[in-house]
Amino acid sequence: MTTTSTPTRGQVERTIAQGIQALYRESLGHQPNKVTCQLSEQNLVILLEDSITQPEQLLAQTGRQELAEQVHSDLDIAIQPKIKALIEEILQVTVVDLLSDATLETGRTGIIALLNEPPTIRHNASASKIKKKGSPTSKSDS
Repeated sequence: MTTTSTPTRGQVERTIAQGIQALYRESLGHQPNKVTCQLSEQNLVILLEDSITQPEQLLAQTGRQELAEQVHSDLDIAIQPKIKALIEEILQVTVVDLLSDATLETGRTGIIALLNEPPTIRHNASASKIKKKGSPTSKSDS
């Protein structure tokens, strides 16, 4: 069966979250504490906790808020193509648009990836059992 090679929604979300953490660490020398992903149809929502780098934090703390925001914006523009490529590689669909914003005060970054089509994912075990409901062995399958 090919279903075992098709990842579940949860597996895909974890793989993307881990990939983004690694990407931030490698590209910016800073790893967000927590990255969560939520895939729904043709949208992928990503939330990064503690995503603001130390130089950005230092600028914001020393009254250089505008410069900190500009630095973050420039870093965001620089890393977006890598995030887009990572998502496309994992989901095997095209990212049509990537929207991103951060709040320096909370250290959170939100990213929304708009996909050209829903990715192929395997449904969870409970959905599989529903499909098998009509089979004669369904009562003994647990």
